[in-house]
Amino acid sequence: MRFFGLAALALLLLSVESVLVQVFGFEVTRIDVGLALVVFAALRLRVTEGALSAFAVGYLLDVITGKPTGLYPALAVLAFLLVRAAALLLDGRGRVAYLAFTGVATVVHALLALLLTWLTSRDGIGHVVSLSGVPLQVVLTVLAGAVLWPLLRRFEVAERPTQGGLL
Repeated sequence: MRFFGLAALALLLLSVESVLVQVFGFEVTRIDVGLALVVFAALRLRVTEGALSAFAVGYLLDVITGKPTGLYPALAVLAFLLVRAAALLLDGRGRVAYLAFTGVATVVHALLALLLTWLTSRDGIGHVVSLSGVPLQVVLTVLAGAVLWPLLRRFEVAERPTQGGLL
């Protein structure tokens, strides 16, 4: 059920993001709310729900942006796996840790997206200009993550209390 809720939230937020990018005239950057959802899924959801949510968010981002097919689903799942692996070493349960993970994941995600787009496009030099928008994208994504944090906490997996006994 959390998968469908997160996918519906992603569709709503990505639609709002695309309108805001058009209204404010962001030409070289974007607000990566999809990645904020993927990072939350990696830190707080079970593996299967989180991986499916990451793929769904990436697919929706792929459909909305019109980039090469499969780019954002692959990057979203990769970001999910990297954040999940980093969360084994670092505690990511708090708000500040979530925002730090979101910032680092945004940098890695944006650079990999630029690299893969550059490798697969005929006009590779045009993507060098997009590199200048990465710092603003990190700031906007972390701010979006901070605003979304109270809403995302509702999707958190509730831990079951342990009962005494063998089973």
